Parts: sequence; C-alpha cells; structure tokens
Amino acid sequence: MVVTFMEPEILLIIAASIFLFAGTIKGLIGVGLPAAVIGLLSQFTDPRQAIALLLIPLLISNIFQAYKNGMIIKAFKLFWPIMLTMIIGILIFSQFASQFSADLMKIIVGLMIMIFVLANVFAKPLIIPDKLDRPAQILFGACAGVVGGLTSLWSPWLVIYLISKKLPKDEFVGALGLLLLAGALPLLVGYWQAGLTNPTQLGYSMLMVVPTLLGIFIGEKGRNYLSAEQFRKLLLFIFFLLALNLIRTVIFP
Repeated sequence: MVVTFMEPEILLIIAASIFLFAGTIKGLIGVGLPAAVIGLLSQFTDPRQAIALLLIPLLISNIFQAYKNGMIIKAFKLFWPIMLTMIIGILIFSQFASQFSADLMKIIVGLMIMIFVLANVFAKPLIIPDKLDRPAQILFGACAGVVGGLTSLWSPWLVIYLISKKLPKDEFVGALGLLLLAGALPLLVGYWQAGLTNPTQLGYSMLMVVPTLLGIFIGEKGRNYLSAEQFRKLLLFIFFLLALNLIRTVIFP
C-alpha cells in the first residue's frame, strides 16, 4: 500500500512549520527530529505518511550532523557493531511497518520513550564495562533496529548507549548523527520496498529539507550556551514531552 497525501498544499504548510521546530530541537540536542515530526504531524495525518515525509530530511540532516562534528571516522571505528546490527534490523522490520495500526505505533513509541526518560531520571546512569561493550552494542543495535524499522524511532536506544559512554556533548552529537544516518538509509530502502513511499512523496520530502536545516542552524546556536548537565536535562525533558504528546493523540484524538 502506498500512503497518499491529504490536501498537499495544506499539509505542506503545516509540515514546514513542524519540520522547522523539529530541526531546532535536533540542532539543540542532536536528536528528536523523528519523534517531534511524527508526534506533531500525526495529529494531522497517518504516522506512516509522516514517516514518508520525514525520509529525506532525516537522511540529509544526519549527514550534515555527522560531518559537521567531525566524528564520522572515529564513531565508525568505535560503534560499528551497534551500527551494523541496527541496519540489519531496520531493513528487516521496516517491511512490517504497514501491518501496524497508527494508534498502536504511537502507543509503542510513546511508552518506549517515556520509560527511557524515567529510567535516566530516577536510576543511576547505565555503566557498561569495557569487556561487555561489544555485546551491549549488539543488544542495543538489535533493539534499535526492531523498533526503528517498525516506527522510524531508533534514537532512544542509541541515546541510552551513548550516555553510558559519557562523551562530551559535541562528540555525543556527532556520534549520534552518524548512527542516525546509518539507520536512515535502510529505512528509506525498506519503506520503498514495502510500498510506503514513492517518487512523488519523496519529492514532497525533499521540500522539507530547507526548514529542517534552518531549524538545525537555529538550534546549534543555542547549544553553545548549554552546559553538559543542562544539555542532558533538556534532552530528557524534550523526549518526555514528545512521549506524552504521542500517547495523548491516541487517548484524546
């Protein structure tokens, strides 16, 4: 099934505003573009349609993020196991995305994000011993691949893992950008193969790159004024709000 767009002109105006806001979040904390876009745009259209519109901005923004922070080679050497496992998972499970109802997708994603936030607020930060780092990368990569393929939101699992590495905020953002880029490519392939996007929708998706990059530029300027602890708290707070919003759209449509 190919997801079709409702009232393209109206949707594009709404979408451009949402992508500008979501890009600002991504520029500020390095993550949150899919969660913000899907959480907000799903109030106007089907989540799978929101994901179809997200595909190209997600790809381009993560290329920009990974390159700008100079972490491509270093991050690849350190995190290739989680990257490879995630790619395989997304390629496989994106084929089944069309079989999930929109409301079920929202509930799964919302609960997953909320658990992640609460765990980081009320529990001690995850510490992974060096000897267990490779198995941990495979585990987190598999979880990211399964959930990412079904919902396009694989970033929470990556954030949990990267927080455990205690990277400086700019290295965190750069490494996360590469991992998100690695997931965006198989998601695009999987959605194409599953018939959830087509050339027309990809054209609409290309239009969203401009407000996304503009938002990222705005957000990056704001990141310079955040300390490491402020950065972590803002990251968790934004994720929590996005999770609440996703669940709200199901309970109070």
